[in-house]
Amino acid sequence: MPDLGSRKLVLYVDSIDFTDSVSDVRITAGDKDSDFMSFAEALAGGARQYQLLMTLKQNTDAASLWSYAWVEAGTDVAVEVWPNGYNSGVQSTTYPQISGTVTVVEPDGDFIGGAANKSTTARFTTQFSWTFTAKPTLDDGTS
Repeated sequence: MPDLGSRKLVLYVDSIDFTDSVSDVRITAGDKDSDFMSFAEALAGGARQYQLLMTLKQNTDAASLWSYAWVEAGTDVAVEVWPNGYNSGVQSTTYPQISGTVTVVEPDGDFIGGAANKSTTARFTTQFSWTFTAKPTLDDGTS
């Protein structure tokens, strides 16, 4: 698999390309906080939880990702992350796809607004963290 760059990532949420709305996209993993752990989970090292972390520009236009999050909070939606660019939907070792289902939630903290800036091109941003319902899948076209 090729090294991943920092300019080609493509993000689809609910089959909509929102790449122009985000400046930072990450899939993270960590221990799952749970009151119950099965023996199988314990044997595997503990239950895991996966997050889609995003920094996106605030935009109240109905077609924006910010507005999508405002309206769709509480719903489960499909996401696709193409870390090396989108290749007409064809996964390969050059163009792998990571996909799964996330629960849309409103951000903790700032949803709208921010600090003043003298730049005419600066935009307010918001950080979102959406939890995957299961471990996301990596498809590099080889399976």
